[in-house]
Amino acid sequence: MSIHQFNFKNIVGKEVSFKSFEGKVVLIVNTASNCGLTYHYKGLEDLYQEYKDAGLEIIGFPCNQFGKQEPGTSEEIQSFCDLNYGVTFPLSEKIEVNGSNAHPVYKYLKSELKGKLNDSIKWNFTKFLIDRDGTPYKRFSATVEPEDIKPYISELL
Repeated sequence: MSIHQFNFKNIVGKEVSFKSFEGKVVLIVNTASNCGLTYHYKGLEDLYQEYKDAGLEIIGFPCNQFGKQEPGTSEEIQSFCDLNYGVTFPLSEKIEVNGSNAHPVYKYLKSELKGKLNDSIKWNFTKFLIDRDGTPYKRFSATVEPEDIKPYISELL
């Protein structure tokens, strides 16, 4: 089993297969525009610019499950990310990461890489690093800064 069996809808509603990322290292992050960690967008974009030509893909999954910190529409989220952080990496439509309505890719990632207490996502900007074969490699808590993930990305690239 790998992440390549899953699909998601991007921020404009187009179906995207994770198969399109085969051979790439992928960093998956649940995001929010009104969070104390929203500045992570800048660090994520910096990582993307530094490593995208080497085979890194970052995908942001907006989620409103934590403190209702992502209340906007897809258009508002995209505009916020463009204007405030110059985000060029792909974003999905808004999803849920916990509970019965959790997106299938998050159900899979949480089952493969459990958190400290259980498999639930605790907050915005939890990060999952996926290797080139689509296998979940490492999970990072929300408080891990994007630049602190560089050694792990370099290891996989």
